[in-house]
Amino acid sequence: MRNDKENIIVDLTFKFSIAIVNYCEELEKLQKYVIARQLLKSGTSIGANIREAQNAESKNDFIHKFKIAAKECDETIYWLEICKEIDSYPFNPELIDQIEIISKIINKIISSSINRT
Repeated sequence: MRNDKENIIVDLTFKFSIAIVNYCEELEKLQKYVIARQLLKSGTSIGANIREAQNAESKNDFIHKFKIAAKECDETIYWLEICKEIDSYPFNPELIDQIEIISKIINKIISSSINRT
C-alpha cells in the first residue's frame, strides 16, 4: 500500500478488497462463477472509487465517487446475502460485518461532505 498518512476508509476498503478476492477464488474453486464475478467486481470497486476520491478534482467529484462506492457497497451486500442463503455456497459472516462498517463510514463521509459549507 501507499505510504500516505493513515486514512481509515482507504485502509478498510483495501483490506476488504483483498478478502473479497480470496473469497471469490474460493467460490470459483466450487464453480460458482457467476456470483464470484459479480461479487469480485462490486467488492473491489468500493476501494477503487474511494482511492479515486482521494484525488478528486472538486468537492462534487469527491462526493460523486463516494456515492458510487456506496452503491457498490449495497450491491456487494446483496451478493453476500445470496451466498448466505444458498446452502451450497460457503459463507463468511466476517465479510458482512466488514462491509456494513465500511458502508456506515462511507455514508457518514457523504453526509458530512454534503453538509459542509
